[in-house]
Amino acid sequence: MKGISKFLLKILGWKIVGGIAPENKCIIIGAPHTSSWDFVISWLYYSSLGGTASILMKKDFFFWPLKFLLHKMGAVPIDRSKGANVIRQTIHLFNEREYLHLAISPEGTRKRTEKWKAGFHLIAKEAQIPIYLGSYDWGEKIVTLGDKFEITDDAKADIKRMKYYYREKGVIGKYPDLFTTDY
Repeated sequence: MKGISKFLLKILGWKIVGGIAPENKCIIIGAPHTSSWDFVISWLYYSSLGGTASILMKKDFFFWPLKFLLHKMGAVPIDRSKGANVIRQTIHLFNEREYLHLAISPEGTRKRTEKWKAGFHLIAKEAQIPIYLGSYDWGEKIVTLGDKFEITDDAKADIKRMKYYYREKGVIGKYPDLFTTDY
């Protein structure tokens, strides 16, 4: 898969910067998230480096024959029904696995939003795992793992610092008007 992924990124015009996270467990923030294609590009990136990054996906999508493909691509079924606690389920995943690089979009949507969700912050604190600031810049066509991000006890302040990081980096989403670092 490594060679095929590298080839596909190359013909699509994407450049790879950096590698995969050195820890066995981490959260990789993926931004800007404005298109379903962000998943494809980030999956090709991590695969091209020999890594496996997972995403959380509604358990309803895990039916035959899709189930096999989703597992192969690193998707993890999650119960999002009423009363299900996704954050608790995710912390449990980190506690039960030896290896988990989980890609999360803090925006929680592909639509424009100023309010980023802080679930990733609580997961990282509780599971005691690092966070990396990954990006897929559609303007420059550069995909990267990015910098390790030290979190504090103040999720709102940390999200503000993350937004500042992405603003300074100048990343552009596939649909630029759908991404904002305003707060």
